[in-house]
Amino acid sequence: MAKLVGHVGTGLGFFLIGIWHLFNHVRLHALHPNGYTSLLWFPSPKIRHLELFLIMCGTLIFLFRELFSNHHLLNSNGTIPSNHLHYLEHSCISLSLFIYAFFSMLIDKITPSLQAQNGLTNFLASIAFGQELLLFHFHSTDHMGVEGHYHWLLQIVIFVSLFTTLLGIPFPNNFLNNFVLSYSIMFQGIWLMVIGVMLWTPKYIPKGCFINLEEGFQVVRCHGHEALNRAKSLVNIEFSWYIIGTTSLVVSLYLVGFKLFTKNVEYQSLKNNFEDQEENLVDVEAQKRSELRNKFVEMGKVFATSTI
Repeated sequence: MAKLVGHVGTGLGFFLIGIWHLFNHVRLHALHPNGYTSLLWFPSPKIRHLELFLIMCGTLIFLFRELFSNHHLLNSNGTIPSNHLHYLEHSCISLSLFIYAFFSMLIDKITPSLQAQNGLTNFLASIAFGQELLLFHFHSTDHMGVEGHYHWLLQIVIFVSLFTTLLGIPFPNNFLNNFVLSYSIMFQGIWLMVIGVMLWTPKYIPKGCFINLEEGFQVVRCHGHEALNRAKSLVNIEFSWYIIGTTSLVVSLYLVGFKLFTKNVEYQSLKNNFEDQEENLVDVEAQKRSELRNKFVEMGKVFATSTI
């Protein structure tokens, strides 16, 4: 149950950040198609650093939960039990994300250069994603079973996040790169939630597999290689379905969002043009009235002269 809640809670955080980034990238690209530029995080309307504050709070909660919740991290002699190593691994990932959010906020307050902010925040994020990839690749949890296969597929998504974050340093104005980065962050969240639900909900365990209690933890095991290979194939199919579904979702989000935002831009442009035309018409009419008034004055002067 703890693993289910941990994966779902963490995945929900990644998912919300990814969706928030996708929405903002589409909005900026629609409003400024020729001058698009963006940081790795987005300021909120009332609280500028709200996104970074939420990341720091979420990572701290997860960090303390992994280190101090319902277990003793160290043995009585000060050594770390082998079945507790994954707590420290998860804590390192959480701490890296906290460092990214904390220093990104300081950089925004101190550094005036947008280019320097972009490079440093992307550098910090790439360190976090790189550490996440390293720790999942050399995870202390068994990678031979179904859970390991879920984690192996997760590494592909993390690698995309790392690669696009590094590309964001030399190409901060590339919309497609930022779009793919946000998509990968969102998909990390989705896949983490899938791992939590599918691995630790008994009714979703593949046929021929079962949940086994080992050293105080629930682990999915299978009866023989045939059942294990079948379970891994089902995970591959599941991953493919989620890729297709989320890709359709984000492209639809882009198309709908781009149309809505560009429509607002066109409306504002038409409104401004109409107001300019009205002002021009008013100016022309005023000029005509002034010219007509001057003509009447000149005719009056001519008439008065001829009378004299």
